[in-house]
Amino acid sequence: MNPTPRKFPWSVGVGLVFLVLTIALVVLLARVQSHAAQREALPVYAQVTDFSLTNQNGGAVSLADLRGRVWIADIIFTRCPGPCLRMTRQMKELQDALPADAQTKLISLTTDPDYDTPAILKLYAERAGADVNRWTFLTGTKKEIGNLATGSLKLSAVEKTPQERASANDLWVHSTIFVIVDKHAQLRGIYQTGGEDVDWPTEKQKILAAAKELERES
Repeated sequence: MNPTPRKFPWSVGVGLVFLVLTIALVVLLARVQSHAAQREALPVYAQVTDFSLTNQNGGAVSLADLRGRVWIADIIFTRCPGPCLRMTRQMKELQDALPADAQTKLISLTTDPDYDTPAILKLYAERAGADVNRWTFLTGTKKEIGNLATGSLKLSAVEKTPQERASANDLWVHSTIFVIVDKHAQLRGIYQTGGEDVDWPTEKQKILAAAKELERES
């Protein structure tokens, strides 16, 4: 006599179906989240090329010193009678708002290297409350600064003629934006710091969020 075949419990079958559906749903959600992350990733605007400039302590700084670090940059000059003081205050706000364990660096380039020597930049940095471990001020030749600022960071600076100057220190027209660079020396963000339509607290939060996101990238 043949043994009676054992029936497969229907509850087990339902459980297996549920398990398969759950795994499929998890995989689908993972793909959706991955695609969303790719869509929301910060764009790459440009590749920063190598440079060699001098910091406020008289030391040499090159791209290699910033490789593997996220950094936020702007361009100012210490005699500026216009927006530079505001921009420096805003950079100080970013410095103070970054987490203590953040690896993000701050870089301020000068448009006025003939006057802004390392000693002048050091004094300016001290007055601004700059943390020397996080915030670096750079000078060099006009050509060297221009190559980095205009060529890589999309920061413009045009020297005014004597006839165009409203005062003795009204020397340059320059960008008032902050830019952010990733660990691979790629320009990844451009942010406004002033203007009628600019809400600085919102822009500041965007910059801080971008720095956090880029620090998480490999």
